[in-house]
Amino acid sequence: MDGSKTEVKSGTESVYLRKRINLLGAVCLIVGTVVGSGIFIAPKGVLKNSGNVGLSLIIWSLSGVLSTCGALCYAELGTTFKKSGGHYIYLMETLGPLPGFLRLWVEFIMIRPAVASVVALAFGCYVVEPLFAPCPAPMALTRLVSLLGVTFVVAINCWSVSWASRIQITLTFLKMATLLLIIIPGITVLAKGNKENFQDAFDTSSLNLEKVPLAFFSGLYAYGGWFYLNFITEEVINPNRNIPLSIIFSMVIVTVSFVLTNVAYYAVMTAEEVLQSEAVAVTFAERTIHGFSSVIPVLVALSCLGALNGGFFVAPRMLFVGAREGQWPVLFSMIHIRRQTPLPAVLLLYPFVFIMLLRGELFQLLNFYSFARWFFIALTTLGLLVHRYRFPDYPRPFKVPVIIVVAFTTVCFAIVGLSIYSDPWNTGVSCAITLSGVPVYYLTVHEQRLPKRWRKAFKYFTIKLQILLEVGQQEVKTF
Repeated sequence: MDGSKTEVKSGTESVYLRKRINLLGAVCLIVGTVVGSGIFIAPKGVLKNSGNVGLSLIIWSLSGVLSTCGALCYAELGTTFKKSGGHYIYLMETLGPLPGFLRLWVEFIMIRPAVASVVALAFGCYVVEPLFAPCPAPMALTRLVSLLGVTFVVAINCWSVSWASRIQITLTFLKMATLLLIIIPGITVLAKGNKENFQDAFDTSSLNLEKVPLAFFSGLYAYGGWFYLNFITEEVINPNRNIPLSIIFSMVIVTVSFVLTNVAYYAVMTAEEVLQSEAVAVTFAERTIHGFSSVIPVLVALSCLGALNGGFFVAPRMLFVGAREGQWPVLFSMIHIRRQTPLPAVLLLYPFVFIMLLRGELFQLLNFYSFARWFFIALTTLGLLVHRYRFPDYPRPFKVPVIIVVAFTTVCFAIVGLSIYSDPWNTGVSCAITLSGVPVYYLTVHEQRLPKRWRKAFKYFTIKLQILLEVGQQEVKTF
């Protein structure tokens, strides 16, 4: 009897990431991360680069379908490989350690700081701009508020997994309420027969085919986050059931909501008004729901905060798993001994987001990281095809039709290739940063070539930081 109690006690004191994400939590994580800043800032980018209302709505629909196909591919990967880490671990398992490390490298150096900065800047804009309307808000104040939002989210994710999850669920319901406040008035306007803004919807006078890939990048950015559940596979209860179900439910909800939201925007605003608006949702609310127009910026800001929270909840798990696999400094595979959070991995991202917030501009950051993100997503699903070919009998609890995997991979590579032509500067910089990880891999991971004195100093500082942060290695195998 006493021995049983002792075993239970030691189990509860063990340092590891618990399985706390059920089906509702998984759906809220995906919906809450996807429905963030994108639907409120991307309509302008999609319309600007597509050239007309009709094509922009097609791009929104196709972006949703494409994201759903990708999410289904990742559902297969998530049920085939039980480790957390998302893209990183799938590339490791299917294409080898170098592609896996490069994905980890760009996540830390470029993708995650850029994504978080875009969402944080949108959060800052919607908090600050209503206070200064109709004058432009001071950019310095917008950046300061954005940084405060990031700081709050980092603190929550360092403090408690449960609190981060509860905040995510609460903010997800607020987000869907925000979208309904846009969709219902817009559909009401259409039902009354006000369809003037949809006349000449496919006017080609402003169409520039070279910019269409950038329109897709803006649309796909808005849907970004469908793969986040795969970052925390080890923390999902019954992943074989809950990963595919949550992905299917989430993507249907999000795609329908996004298309209807854009239809609502165009039902009330002309294309020119959408392009001229600094905050599309606020302009929409001022024209349709006068009594609630002042509430919309608050709800949008909370929506952005939820997306920021979701990103900081899942992304550190990639660094955590990379360190556990020996491809990242060992400190980042450690967990706080009382909070049970991957505290070092969460804290690592904070200074890089801070730097990008100070230097970056919203749409420039979006184009900057999109190349690397979609290139590695295409590589990941290509790896799925390679793994199927090499190991046809490998157990796959959830299997996607091969035509979906092939079509998704082909489209992703095509968009990445076209982006090189559409925006060579940002794409080139993104590519260069990705390739900079190759020498790092061969110097520090593949074969340890650093001087012995450096390695000794690094180990010393690791131990000191471990004591300071009160973190330890995971003691229970979770995969």
